[in-house]
Amino acid sequence: MDLFEGLGSEFAPRAPAPKPPRRAKKPAGPVAAPTPVVPAAPPAFVAPRDLVPAPPAVPLADTLTLASFAHPQATREIVLGSARVAYEFKRGNRKTIGFLVGAEGLSVRAPRWVALRDVDAAIREKSDWILRKLAETQQRHARVEATRIEWRDGAEFPFLGEPVVIRLDPKHGFASVGGTLDDKEGDGPRVLRLAVAQNAEPSQIRDAAQAWLTRQARKLFIERLDHFAPLLGVRWQKLSLSNAATRWGSASADGSIRLNWRLIHFRMPVIDYVVAHELAHLRVMDHSHRFWETVESVVPDYDQLRRQLKDEAVPRWS
Repeated sequence: MDLFEGLGSEFAPRAPAPKPPRRAKKPAGPVAAPTPVVPAAPPAFVAPRDLVPAPPAVPLADTLTLASFAHPQATREIVLGSARVAYEFKRGNRKTIGFLVGAEGLSVRAPRWVALRDVDAAIREKSDWILRKLAETQQRHARVEATRIEWRDGAEFPFLGEPVVIRLDPKHGFASVGGTLDDKEGDGPRVLRLAVAQNAEPSQIRDAAQAWLTRQARKLFIERLDHFAPLLGVRWQKLSLSNAATRWGSASADGSIRLNWRLIHFRMPVIDYVVAHELAHLRVMDHSHRFWETVESVVPDYDQLRRQLKDEAVPRWS
């Protein structure tokens, strides 16, 4: 950036100072008292009518600081506006240049024959979209980090959209294997009592909580599959639970359904949307207009629930 950019053509330079009067030659005879010279007043400065006030000064450090987005497998880098973007770049057997903004950053795929300058030009053409998606992903990651669970007595996480607090209670007479969820009392969170010792390691507490949650997830998912399948006119054959980081579910033509157990953190309407989404694939395997009409037939507000699934932060298990 030119450090003088912004001064523009309206900047008026200062007028040069008048030259001092030339000293007169000393006459040979008697010299009369010199007449004092009064300097002329400088001309008045008249501002142009269209003079625009200069913008406030920006500290030099701020003008040189760029936002940074770096993919862990980055092989190329480009500056887009006020951001430096290091992206993963791969070539392949394809006809167009593709862009993907995921949890790790920007990935670019290009045909083998495309020149790098054309790749950079395509990235700059999509720069507004890329920077917006990178910023959204970065904000989502920050929200997820803020929900990282510290596995101890008193740890809290959402269950069906409501907060639940863990209590380590090895002497409790558990009605179910591994843990019991107390009935809600007042405005406070519900309590999940786990059959874990008070001095248990964080990993032991985490594993006990996950085991309890996956049991609840399987039971609930089966109930919702059985509810929506007849409404959609399909039959599901098998349910598998996944632990994927970014995928909530999948469906196969043979009737197999895979659902992420972490869905149990969300409210029931969001879970219903994902269940209906995967069952709808047993009728329409793509994401065509017909597919979304099928989903809408049983979940009319699917679009709003879809955004919630995308925007809400899921607790980070670590």
